[in-house]
Amino acid sequence: MTDATMTGTRVLVTGAGGFIGSHLVETLCARGAQVVAFAHYNGDQRAGWLDQSPIRGEVECVFGDVRDADRVERAAKDCAAIFHLAALIGIPYSYVAPASYLDTNATGTLNVLRAAQRHGARLIHTSTSEVYGTARTAPISEDHPLQAQSPYAASKIAADKLVESFHLSFGVAATTVRPFNTFGPRQSLRAVIPTIIAQALKQDEIRLGNLTPTRDFTYVADTVDGFIAAAQCDAAIGRTVNLGVGAEISIGDLAARIAARLGRDVSVVQADDRTRAAGSEVDRLLSDNGRMRALTGWAPRWSLDDGLDGVIDWMRGRRDRIDADRYAV
Repeated sequence: MTDATMTGTRVLVTGAGGFIGSHLVETLCARGAQVVAFAHYNGDQRAGWLDQSPIRGEVECVFGDVRDADRVERAAKDCAAIFHLAALIGIPYSYVAPASYLDTNATGTLNVLRAAQRHGARLIHTSTSEVYGTARTAPISEDHPLQAQSPYAASKIAADKLVESFHLSFGVAATTVRPFNTFGPRQSLRAVIPTIIAQALKQDEIRLGNLTPTRDFTYVADTVDGFIAAAQCDAAIGRTVNLGVGAEISIGDLAARIAARLGRDVSVVQADDRTRAAGSEVDRLLSDNGRMRALTGWAPRWSLDDGLDGVIDWMRGRRDRIDADRYAV
């Protein structure tokens, strides 16, 4: 997969209707790929954000569940690459439904791996910076210890290790991509940036969880470019690569920054019902993206402020549909 345009390359994207997945599908189509979009089955046959995308008619939508091995294997037929993004991702919900996270994120990844093995497909597997837990050393390289500070993180560590095992045991050409706090249009209110913007647009008080933890925020266009760059880099096979900007900001400072860009005078309150247990809170995430840069030449292009403005503009256009009071677990 060395053609930068990807013209004619047939690829499967799991989680294609989601936040990052829909952006990835659009970019792959723009680069000439033939995309099979695997979306979670529902009775209305709706493909999430892809239903509102201008490229909806250009992709082949397959509805199913990554926990269904046969459905995944059929979707992967004749695909040169699989971008595996399907997962349960909400950290608060993982506290109340840990079994579903293990089933979807670990067993689902196992099914994708078997499909990649059978069809000889290149696999780009989506990890998360949450697998590192609170930084013991910063910036965080890919060699940082893995610490499961939530059931979600544990399920993703299990998935990452399955990918490692299939590469070493069976020669599956897999790369694990580890995004750091991707943000952008279409992200749900479970994520901190849209939550802050939604509340700041509609009320004078912003209720958040812990305000002191720091995060490394990466705009979705940069994350998508990183996925594709990893897929086109043979030297990345068998490796894990971080996708992060390499800059951190506290949640409290982020809220103040967003309020300033909105021109809003709001108060920020730490709410007990939005606060993680002390042992589960990841206090610091700051990426070392040197390996990704060295292997692929990828580098983030979007600043935090430019990315925030993009999300603000998008959410302003949906203001009447935003329920800022609802805490989305």
